Amino acid sequence: MIQTVLSTREDAPQLSSAPQPSTPTLTGAFAQLLPQLQRAVQVAGYTVATPIQEQCIPHILAGSDLLGCAQTGTGKSAAFILPVQQLLSGMRGHPRRGAPRSLILAPTRELAAQIGESIRTYGRYLKLSHTVVYGGVNQYPQVKALSRGVDILVATPGRLIDLIEQGYIRLDDVRVFVLDEVDRMLDMGFIPDVKRILEQIPEGRQTLFFSATMGAKVRALADTMVRESAVRVSIAPEKPTVDLIDQKVLFVGKNHKDALLVSLLEDPKIHRVLIFTQMKHAANRVTEKLMQAGIQGTAIHGGKSQAARSRALSGFRQGRYRVLVATDVAARGLDVDNVTHVINYDLPVEAETYVHRIGRTARAGARGDAISFCCAEDRAYLRSIENLLGQPVPAELEHAYHSEDAKRSTMSAPDNFGRGQKGGRSFGRNGRRPQGGSAKFRSRNPRRSAR
Repeated sequence: MIQTVLSTREDAPQLSSAPQPSTPTLTGAFAQLLPQLQRAVQVAGYTVATPIQEQCIPHILAGSDLLGCAQTGTGKSAAFILPVQQLLSGMRGHPRRGAPRSLILAPTRELAAQIGESIRTYGRYLKLSHTVVYGGVNQYPQVKALSRGVDILVATPGRLIDLIEQGYIRLDDVRVFVLDEVDRMLDMGFIPDVKRILEQIPEGRQTLFFSATMGAKVRALADTMVRESAVRVSIAPEKPTVDLIDQKVLFVGKNHKDALLVSLLEDPKIHRVLIFTQMKHAANRVTEKLMQAGIQGTAIHGGKSQAARSRALSGFRQGRYRVLVATDVAARGLDVDNVTHVINYDLPVEAETYVHRIGRTARAGARGDAISFCCAEDRAYLRSIENLLGQPVPAELEHAYHSEDAKRSTMSAPDNFGRGQKGGRSFGRNGRRPQGGSAKFRSRNPRRSAR
């Protein structure tokens, strides 16, 4: 029987990264960590574990299989990285050539790289080795690192299978297997690859299974991967992420979107911005328009090399760029602090993608802003988003590029809820809030997008 541990933010400790006058003694789950890990946590600026960390760390240290359900931005990566590092530090000897002791599987290159950075941060005082392997870059440095032996391997499914087939990796020494963002892997069509990888890992392994959502398909998949005694940890947020985000939609003609975007960015309060487009060429074109207007920006999408994507993301994180223009390759898994605004230059085709996009702001309990452009051609996309949210996205009508045609085409569409203006909210007939809908996100080319 799966043991269930349920926590909410009201009854669980909160993470604090505020400067402290002196180095405090860590309590709770952090107090169970090795001194070297405690020191690394404190140097990173954390003093109290988040709910997901508080609930997961003790069970992982005890050797239990675990199913963790928590939204991004809750400290999930540290919830498994810290205890895995502690478990591995107790193993004797050196890892064999090409045979990692722990495998962390991630759906995208960006998430894999981010996990690798966290491993480096928390493992700075431990003698553990790790490497990250993903496609889109030359495999030679990855193969060279593997040949020295690594304790922790972080990988995307496609590149991992490639290296296994070439004989550079064997998984029979894996003692801890971590799957992160499993719902994303399911959406992207990677589960057959995951099952192939799983066949090569010893049955006696410890399996840690993390997902932002735990629908029927994800639960069914989990049942095939973890032991019956697995612990389930579900962290319910105090509020849905979207409730911490001030959303609004701006109706605009298709030919005026660039001008509207530049006019919005004249506001200095919009100082760290993530802009989403549907297509790669649109991301490049929008970036060029912004640069012409004197706004420092860069683009990240699947058409760029991994090195270029890493440089763009690093520049955005470090403040060299005010704006990052992205396709949905960046909609999930990336964690950038202090993103003040998300702008949907193009509305997404899938409603769930909208929620993932705007979730790049309002991190760690802070508030954020999300602005969406809507043309007449986008009425079906907006309606799908509002069905999912169960309420309309408030409309801002008082801007220089307002399109009455776009507004009229959307307002006249069936199943529309009516619309509040300037941040107001309105509901359907009889004052009842409409029920949310559902849509599935599918990648057109899953292997290419994540390898």
